[in-house]
Amino acid sequence: MKNQSISHFRDIHVHAATVQEWSQDYSQLTAGSTESSLMQLTTARCHVFREQINQRVVQHGVAPRGKMCFAVPITVPGSIRMQGREVDDSSLFFLHGGEEFMFHMPTGMELLSITFERELFEQALAQTASAKEVSLLLRQPVIRVSTPRFAEARRRLLAMFSRALVNEELDSARELELEQAMLGELLQLMTDPACDKHQRTPSSTRSFIVEKCHRLATAEMMNVPSVDELCQRLHVSRRTVQNSFRSVAETTPLNYLRSVRLNGVRRTLMSTRASHLSIGDAAAQWGFYHLSHFAAEYQELFAELPSHTARAAITDCARA
Repeated sequence: MKNQSISHFRDIHVHAATVQEWSQDYSQLTAGSTESSLMQLTTARCHVFREQINQRVVQHGVAPRGKMCFAVPITVPGSIRMQGREVDDSSLFFLHGGEEFMFHMPTGMELLSITFERELFEQALAQTASAKEVSLLLRQPVIRVSTPRFAEARRRLLAMFSRALVNEELDSARELELEQAMLGELLQLMTDPACDKHQRTPSSTRSFIVEKCHRLATAEMMNVPSVDELCQRLHVSRRTVQNSFRSVAETTPLNYLRSVRLNGVRRTLMSTRASHLSIGDAAAQWGFYHLSHFAAEYQELFAELPSHTARAAITDCARA
């Protein structure tokens, strides 16, 4: 039987933890209070969710294992990078189950994600005349398709999702019908004659630089490299690093890396009890040693002091 929910959040980390089946962290990059929405629908062999967030966010995680994961952008209000590739308003996202991903989501973007059991997808693919060509396409995380065709498919997918979300009585036959209809829309997009079956879109150098800096900042939490040290490690100029962050994340490297670390502190606070870990110790784990400076930066980004952050909220949410 299906399971559906409509949720609204004021914290990006609670939002991320509520997305079923996905193991991921969201890091808020723009300053201010978060307002987001998440609508989810789960059937026997498919999970669909629609999300919108009023802040710029970088998503980092691993796609659900044993799945074939697609996403359809609904609104594209700014610079987007998926796995280092530029995205436009007629791009289909794809991830194999178990694949690590990094996705730069601009302020106010809305996205529809559709995940199928691998067996279901492969059975449907085997019945198409272009199975081999589609399999080659699925080596790419960003698949550009016909713009008019994409707009039509997006409209139909959203209509299917909306109807199913409010329909409390969805028996097994109707579940299967929904799964097949959504799967059919995506396969038609990729088998359409207007879709280039030989797409080869490499990851950009600028995206590589941002992602490498992101990983270094989160791996070396207590001794975070400076921007100059990152330049030396990557053998690139400071100007190249500056331009990369402006292009990919629409911010400076200093602000980006500080924001990612502040999000790390917030996740730590929300997943621990105050009696087990102090705010100062949590901040120090992420390289913040001046508590007053840290508190001011934390408040500027999240619109609340660290002392006002609810402790162990993510754990409680995940268990609910």
